[in-house]
Amino acid sequence: MISGYVRSGSSSEAIKCFSLFMMTSGLQPDYRTFPSVLKACRSLLDGMKIHCSALKYGFVWDVFVAASLVHLYCRYGPVANARRLFDEMPVRDMGSWNAMISGYCQSGNAEEALALSKELKGMDAVTIVSLLAACTEAGDFVRGVLIHLYSIKHGLDSELFVSNKLIDMYAESGNLKSCQRVFDEMTVRDLITWNSMIKAYEVNEQPVRALKLFEEMQFNRIQPDCLTLISLASTLAQLGDVRGGRSVQGFTLRKGWILEDVTVGNTVVDMYAKLGLVDSARAVFDYLPSKDVISWNTIISGYAQNGFAAEAIEMYNEMEEGGEMTPNQGTWVSVLPACSQSGALRQGVKIHGWLLKNGLCSDVFIGTSLADMYGKCGRLEDALSLFYQIPRVSSVPWNTLIACHGLHGHGEKAMKLFREMLDEGVKPDHITFVTLLSACSHSGLVEEGRWLFELMQRDYNIAPSLKHYGCMVDLFGRAGQLETAFNFIKAMPVQPDASIWGTLLGACRVHGDVDLGKVASEHLFEVEPEHVGYHVLLSNMYASAGKWEGVDEIRGKGLRKTPGWSSMEVNNRVEVFYTGNQTHPMYEEIYKELRSLHEKMKMIGYVPDHRFVLQDVEDDEKEHILMSHSERLAIAFALVTTPPKTSIQIFKNLRVCSDCHSVTKFISRITEREIVVRDSNRFHHFKDGVCSCGDYW
Repeated sequence: MISGYVRSGSSSEAIKCFSLFMMTSGLQPDYRTFPSVLKACRSLLDGMKIHCSALKYGFVWDVFVAASLVHLYCRYGPVANARRLFDEMPVRDMGSWNAMISGYCQSGNAEEALALSKELKGMDAVTIVSLLAACTEAGDFVRGVLIHLYSIKHGLDSELFVSNKLIDMYAESGNLKSCQRVFDEMTVRDLITWNSMIKAYEVNEQPVRALKLFEEMQFNRIQPDCLTLISLASTLAQLGDVRGGRSVQGFTLRKGWILEDVTVGNTVVDMYAKLGLVDSARAVFDYLPSKDVISWNTIISGYAQNGFAAEAIEMYNEMEEGGEMTPNQGTWVSVLPACSQSGALRQGVKIHGWLLKNGLCSDVFIGTSLADMYGKCGRLEDALSLFYQIPRVSSVPWNTLIACHGLHGHGEKAMKLFREMLDEGVKPDHITFVTLLSACSHSGLVEEGRWLFELMQRDYNIAPSLKHYGCMVDLFGRAGQLETAFNFIKAMPVQPDASIWGTLLGACRVHGDVDLGKVASEHLFEVEPEHVGYHVLLSNMYASAGKWEGVDEIRGKGLRKTPGWSSMEVNNRVEVFYTGNQTHPMYEEIYKELRSLHEKMKMIGYVPDHRFVLQDVEDDEKEHILMSHSERLAIAFALVTTPPKTSIQIFKNLRVCSDCHSVTKFISRITEREIVVRDSNRFHHFKDGVCSCGDYW
């Protein structure tokens, strides 16, 4: 009866039946009774009562009863209790060993599981599966290969669930060749096998192969389940396949999975966000009948990753105000980058206060995100202070602070941080060198950049990626070494992509080299002919050089450039100004202030630079166009709405033009204000007529 109740899932009835048996039957339990009733226990207290009965009747050292107790304590109690019981067992069978090893794995003690397995004289298929899981969790893939060899030697690799676990282990290590070899040698495959292989290629960013496997799975008439669709959605997002993504959503709707399983709904939201379809992501999010914290994290990060920082912060506030969902680590590392993007310092400080109150700032990911937020909101000292309070054993926090210093144009300080990182024994990775090369680029440290590029290959065996090559082209281009940059591209062992040719084109525009810019644009449009931004960049280069026929030819294609805008936070509200905008409620006051500043600047030596007016109009009209650039509107607004001599902070979506850079220096001198401008490239700190960039950006 007890066993029957357990098999049918009636755990409470099984416990009642055992109690009735003990109190009324007058019979004694035997060694078969306890394993069955221990399976029915749903709490540690229930299990301890059964343990006492087993002790009373002398069955606690029976190998089956003891193994069942080990299972129970691994599930509900401290694993140390299970280990004490295991060590005291006079005889252990394979089931006892498997119970203890799997108990360690389930409780996250993979190292203990592997250490215990060294005492084993033999293994069965269950042991191998548990140990492969432990190897995966501990990252001990050499041990995993040895276990694989053992399974081959003893003919256990033919077991379906062993082969499936081998695929998972090799996928986690990134060894896709071994994954494929195990898969190819399998005579029997189930749905789990196909899901494991599709996931292996998906998580290792080989979406084409993952999609091909899905098609093979369909050809073999294997019906997909939720896990298949989760991997497939991520695969299609990597491929940028919008049509396929919508098909996945349709399939999940027809099956009802999107309503029944929140994980599926979250996956579809994430897929649309990665495809850049944030409206579709939001529609699915709103459609979900139940939402967990991952649902909220997914939509927040989706908005942030697509540049909708204000919407990401709004969703976070909605989540917080609802009170039903407690934010977790994923929430903070999603919303803090949104604060960084939009310069929402007050919101970031508010989140910091909550994290301090709850003792979460020491978490390396949260602490790093906070440091990144302060650094990108112009508070570099606060970023450094946080940085030295969090664990720094990995490259992640170091990379963040190096990038923040680069953004502020402090290349020398970034290099100093790098040397400090090496002194503390932290190994740099490929991202470290991307951030360092970028920092050198923004500070004109050409020789230091050359040295870093050689160092990463020679001492750290890091093969340069297109990002590293792009940083080097940017380094030479910003320094005006355009021929060096062009020769560097021609000598690259890999095919240059659009971003590299675009970087060279941008440098040609800044330094006025129209001939080389034309060569760069020809290569660029071979690689990516439809990119509007690069056509606009070429048009702007012609306009700066006064070659209006070239401008007309490009603009005749109907291209539209990204409108320039600047934002600032005043009185807990973010104000946004677009270039040429005349609809702001304070329009009259803003332009009156600009005209007054314009006259004062001319008296102390300001001469408008008409090269940055990209229309063929008269000089008076050019001056008016320059005066209506978005950052000037934002600065003028700040001057008339904030107390004298207080600092001003502006965020701009595009690169600040040279004329606006010059004007801001004059304004900082005239008004005796510090003006901080973060454009798409870096921070500019203007004070007393001088910029922190040294006119190099």
